Amino acid sequence: MGRHVYDYGIIGNCAFSAHIKTDTNIAWMCWPRFDSSFIFGNLVDEEKGGEFSILPENGKFDSNQYYIENTNVLCTEIECSTGKYKVTDFAPRFEQFDRYYKPLMMIRKIEPISGQPQIKVKCNPKGDYGNITPERSQGSNHIRFIGLDAQVRLTTNISLNYLMHDQEFVLNETKWCVLTYGQPMETEMKETSQMFLNRTVKYWRDWIKTASVVNFYQKAAIRSALALKIHQYEDTGAIVAALTTSLPESPQSTRNWDYRFCWMRDTYYTLNAFNNIGHFEELEQYFHYIQNILIGENDRYQPLVGIGGEKKLVEIETSLAGYQGDNKPVRVGNQAYEHIQNDVYGQVLVSLLPLYYDQRIIFTEKFDSGNLIMKTLKLIEATMEQKDAGLWEFRNLQQYHCYTYLFHWAGCLAAEKIAEVVKDNDMAALAGKLKKIAKEKVEACYVPAKKGYAQAMGTDRMDASCLQLINMNYLKGDSEVAKAHLQAMEKDLLASNGLFYRYKHQDDFGEPETTFLICAFWYVEALACVGRIDEAIKYFDNLASYSNHVGLLSEDVKETDGSMWGNFPQAYSHVGLLNAANRIAKKLDTPDFCY
Repeated sequence: MGRHVYDYGIIGNCAFSAHIKTDTNIAWMCWPRFDSSFIFGNLVDEEKGGEFSILPENGKFDSNQYYIENTNVLCTEIECSTGKYKVTDFAPRFEQFDRYYKPLMMIRKIEPISGQPQIKVKCNPKGDYGNITPERSQGSNHIRFIGLDAQVRLTTNISLNYLMHDQEFVLNETKWCVLTYGQPMETEMKETSQMFLNRTVKYWRDWIKTASVVNFYQKAAIRSALALKIHQYEDTGAIVAALTTSLPESPQSTRNWDYRFCWMRDTYYTLNAFNNIGHFEELEQYFHYIQNILIGENDRYQPLVGIGGEKKLVEIETSLAGYQGDNKPVRVGNQAYEHIQNDVYGQVLVSLLPLYYDQRIIFTEKFDSGNLIMKTLKLIEATMEQKDAGLWEFRNLQQYHCYTYLFHWAGCLAAEKIAEVVKDNDMAALAGKLKKIAKEKVEACYVPAKKGYAQAMGTDRMDASCLQLINMNYLKGDSEVAKAHLQAMEKDLLASNGLFYRYKHQDDFGEPETTFLICAFWYVEALACVGRIDEAIKYFDNLASYSNHVGLLSEDVKETDGSMWGNFPQAYSHVGLLNAANRIAKKLDTPDFCY
């Protein structure tokens, strides 16, 4: 077998997203939210997942899929024996009446390119994770799908008879398919759809124009920025770790998790990436989201929360067949919401720092959250002596994790800076006291025999998260301690071509079989920090090649063959690419240096 690749592009508008396979089928789309049941879920069950495809009748074809440059608008060209045609897929998003228009509306434009292609359009949505097959009812120029949670309607200028009976037809003019949830499109469909397409293309291109994307690997960085943007659920400001559930970290590993939630630590790195490209709107929206979540929390902060602020994310195993038909279980919900993961407190503080400290953001009363900062500091104080599950969410292993104490330290450092801005001496004093204790705890993880910092106190196991000791400037990049620590990490966890394992020890599911892509980008950042810039560039060059045909990155990569695994696309991986590119560009400090 060759390299396993996810052959999907994604579209989205910050209200919903869709995965479109190179064969035009919408393989994954959840309505009305990222974490709702799928409408189309062929990705995790070929029989129960439904279908929305635009394919030639004879089944033989060549495909070419690509994005319209600098947008989240996806094109799939199909060439078959009778001709060639193009499907343009997008989720409308543009400014209207001083806000963003982002309806639950999926638009497909089908254009003939050459010949007289004979095609068949199949639209068979599902509900309740494949358990509901809606009844189809024909209207004047639409098909209603009855039995779902809201009105789902396909409005089109294709013959409804062809659609109702899955019948092929000759594509001799441009056709449109507009699938809606709730409010249908009632205006003139062709003109409105084309106008929506033009305005959506313009929106994305304007968004990229206002981003300060570095020249180093700029094309890959632009795609990462665009992919990250549609991981934010704009209604609340939440940013999800991934748009999918239960794509396995390695085949038949049962490491199949639902990532359609907001992890506090993921969003710190994501917001750092947005900060690096000069986009603060996402940061401000996220601030309001976590303010709403944390306002009533006094005992602990959950490591992950639902995109609407839901606290209970009960994990269930469905009866779905799984990715490729043999990767059970397909999980909905994530039991990690119950975990003790104490790095979350520092993550919150570091995430909020730019709102106070960055001079490009005008400080106003709405950001005066001194109570939130103090409450978070006191939770660091209360949990300083507590073991936790760590950032890798071990289900049966509690330790004093180095990474947790690093974020206690970083969070207190952020709180000290915030205290300067809000002129709060009590906040500054508490932050300073706790920062000193956290530093002592980090130092207790140092293993003299390895000349490096281990995963946790009392163990000598290396952990990729400890690369952040260098990247977050706990260890100064030019110090011998940092250089020796990096060498200790390389010795235990570095795979070929710059890929990096999270850890190598047995966990609840055995020994990890794949490398974790963000760890490899952390490694590239660490190389740049310690001055090994040529190696950083060489490894970055290789890591960028692990993307799929449209530049999207998975969560995991198998060392032996470069196969993509894990949820896809993974916000973490695109954050890693953006932040590593930014780090290298700063080190090079040559604006004309471009790949």
